[in-house]
Amino acid sequence: MSDPVYHELLEVMKKRGGKYAGMDTPEFFALVEELFTPEEAAVNNAMPRGPFQAAGLAESMGREASEVEALLESMADKGTCVAVEMGGVQFYQSARFMPGILEFQFMTGRVSDRDRRIARLIHDYETACDARVKAPENEFPVFRVITVDQAIEGGNTVHTYDQIKTVIEQNEDIAVSTCYCRHAAMLRGEDTHDLPMDVCMQFGVNAQFAIQRMGARKVNKEEAMEVLKRAEEAGLIHMSQNMADGIDFLCNCDRWHCVAVKTAMAKPKPGVFFNSGFEPKFDSDLCTACETCIDRCPPQALSMGDEDVPEVDLDRCFGCAACATGCPVEAISMVSKPGFTPPPENAKAMKEAYKASLGSA
Repeated sequence: MSDPVYHELLEVMKKRGGKYAGMDTPEFFALVEELFTPEEAAVNNAMPRGPFQAAGLAESMGREASEVEALLESMADKGTCVAVEMGGVQFYQSARFMPGILEFQFMTGRVSDRDRRIARLIHDYETACDARVKAPENEFPVFRVITVDQAIEGGNTVHTYDQIKTVIEQNEDIAVSTCYCRHAAMLRGEDTHDLPMDVCMQFGVNAQFAIQRMGARKVNKEEAMEVLKRAEEAGLIHMSQNMADGIDFLCNCDRWHCVAVKTAMAKPKPGVFFNSGFEPKFDSDLCTACETCIDRCPPQALSMGDEDVPEVDLDRCFGCAACATGCPVEAISMVSKPGFTPPPENAKAMKEAYKASLGSA
């Protein structure tokens, strides 16, 4: 029987929401008992919403400030809470499982017996959750693909929220960390297809936390663009939250391990659920029918047509431009997808859209 503090933690994580929020399974308790000591679990359970300081939390718990601060510091270093120093003052904040704690475990790129154990425990827990909960087919997409700027055909409307370069230019704090999905897969002994690991980005406060606690690398704008170029050359998918503003992370995902991509691929029409708002256009005069684009397409939306020019299944296509960036003769460009619904303007609008989608499921 698990310590009662872990049963309380289950209810706390359920309330925080997010993917894999908290499910009463043996796999949940095996995982949290590895991630949190009983003392850390009690601190986690007492955390208020929003940023807080150690002294305030200690007072609410009736404990010594130094004792609670030491626990918070340990938790921040292990990625079970968020910590950022601002103006010389240390602030902490609670974290969800995903996005959050589960990803933080592998941002450091560490390889140890404990990391391998955590990777297996997280995988077991996620598998147990997926087996019990089937997402509605019309579930609102929390994440979205962002297509490659350079691949967009001239004359098409390119909104600010479609431009990765804009996100980079408007942020002074940029971090590059290890891909959670691929690193966890590597720790489990799975094939990572020799894809780059250090290509996930955080911006603003998220970047500060990643740099200060998770071993992320601070980069300038030019270095960030080089990271994107490496990701594009590898055929990875640019992915972030489905909002027009406030992007605070950018993942570069693959088809085999990324949680967001695999979730989309499980849908009857992956390209409807997970999309950039663009689709590929093929120049038949330039195309040599080499099929490089077909091999690179993450959702396997391309096939060779009768005229030796690739054809696209728009029900599957993400609009990620992996096909265009890999074309050796530049025969592919990205054009605006008719009838595409732009992302919500902000977090509030996204929550409203998400609630609406659940209501119509």
